[in-house]
Order: sequence, then C-alpha cells, then structure tokens
Amino acid sequence: MTAASARRWTADMERMLADIRGHGFRDERVLEAMKRVPRHRFLPRIPPDCDPYGDYPISIGHGQTISQPFIVAHMTSLLDVHPGMNVLDIGTGSGYQAAILAALGARVCSVERIPELADHARRTLACLGFESVRVHTGDGTLGRPEEAPFDRILAACAASRLPPLLLDQLAE
Repeated sequence: MTAASARRWTADMERMLADIRGHGFRDERVLEAMKRVPRHRFLPRIPPDCDPYGDYPISIGHGQTISQPFIVAHMTSLLDVHPGMNVLDIGTGSGYQAAILAALGARVCSVERIPELADHARRTLACLGFESVRVHTGDGTLGRPEEAPFDRILAACAASRLPPLLLDQLAE
C-alpha cells in the first residue's frame, strides 16, 4: 500500500465514523474498535462505483452483504462486549463484524454457512492479525456447543424464530 492510498483509506474511515456519529451514535469504545478495522480489506472486490466506507451495505457475493457500518456499530454496542468475553457470531459473511468484536478484546467463534465466504473471512482475519477469531463453516442455528458457553451471541442473519440450541449455549 502506498502512503497516498493509506491516507485515502484513513480519511475514508474518519468520514465513516463521522457518518455513524451523525446518526446520534455515541459509544466511543465501539467507534475506536471500528477505527482499527479496515473495512475495505473485507470486501472480496471493490466495484468501481462503490465506497467501501459509505454508510450502506455492500454485496460480497452469494446473495450476501457486508452490513451498513451504522448497523454494525449499533449491534456491537447493544452486545456490550468486554475484553476476554467469548462471543458467538452467526453469519460471518466477510468477517468484518467478527473483527470489530475482536478489536474490543473478545474471543470470537464465528459460523458461516457459505464455504467461499468462510474461507475469505478466515484469510482476511488472519492477514490482519485477528488471531482471536475462529471461523467455522456450518449451520449457525446449531451454534458451536463444543466452544460454549458464550457470554454473548450475535446473529447477523434472519431467522423466523430463535433457535433453541443457541439459548443452551449462552452463559448465565
């Protein structure tokens, strides 16, 4: 990466954080964590007309998206994650949300049903040094009982009802 491109991504990141603050978001811990995670690196490819730091979801292929930054910030803030917590992240997608959780100090177990997305997330997280994130390919509704109990569970995918197996894996 050149110095010019690094400055551009830093400026874009600052603009993204300002946009999130513009929604009234004030959880500085989450914003600091987001500042340490380069969103553009989680995109398999960046379309020419796409702003990786724009406050909107972006397609990552397979009918999936990387969530809107404000939504990532909001969901993360609601979890109230602290260092050392064990967090289950269902619907890994690009791995961006898992990286934010790891930047807050969590140990993250992430489950993605689409093998190609899980592989991409695994490679990106490893390349960026997020060793506290484990990405598994499988059915997120089953959770990961072998890694439970979890202090928090985040599901970035839709479900018609709460899968009962997940409640069993949640710590008291």
